[in-house]
Amino acid sequence: MPREAPYLAVAEALHVRIRAGEWAVGERLPSRARLAEEYGVGRNVTQRAVDRLIAQGLLEGRAGSGTYVRTPRERLRMVRSRHRLPSRAVAPERGRANAWDAHSQVRVPAPAEIAERLAIGPGDLCVHTRYEFLADGRPVQLSASWEPMAITGGTPVALPESGPLAGKGVVVRMRSIGVVVESVTELPRPARATQEQANLLGISVGDLVLRIERTIYDTGGRPVETADIVIPDARREVAYEFVVEQP
Repeated sequence: MPREAPYLAVAEALHVRIRAGEWAVGERLPSRARLAEEYGVGRNVTQRAVDRLIAQGLLEGRAGSGTYVRTPRERLRMVRSRHRLPSRAVAPERGRANAWDAHSQVRVPAPAEIAERLAIGPGDLCVHTRYEFLADGRPVQLSASWEPMAITGGTPVALPESGPLAGKGVVVRMRSIGVVVESVTELPRPARATQEQANLLGISVGDLVLRIERTIYDTGGRPVETADIVIPDARREVAYEFVVEQP
């Protein structure tokens, strides 16, 4: 069996000491140099160990100050269901986003990756909407949505958060212009928070996030919307709900 990497052993030792209460919540840990001397390893090893605990949400780094024991956060569950597409008109649940900020731009050329997901040409015009979702006044989720203007352009529902069906969600808006949504695919991937995401979500750069690539299709299999959803891992856990088909 290969020997465990030194930084993993140091991270586990620090984890045990923190859980035992050697350092209280909000208390600063010894410097990397002091920890390296204590464990008989190089500073790069303690740096990787501390970075691992920061990514796990146990510690937080403060620029120019040091590393501190992080206040524990309760992780709330977010259910992604094959029978429930995201919509504003849903019953409230604990920790669910109950407010949001949105900003839409029209006639935005689709980047190559987005064009591929929407089955359109690179540079084809889209409506691009950025969302910041809040629960009890705290940011809990980000979303960047793209809709082809070839579908919604010139209609009353071209802007998701303006017009007669503002905030009603993709399904209702598309149905109003004769486009029937049939399916959704979601591809979740772990990622690290960028500077912009960290600023908006109130987390640290490099913290773990879940990035969900979601694409919505009509009955003909045409993509009508795609979005990148970003959820802070330390605050939310995502559960996927499926129904077992009966024979």
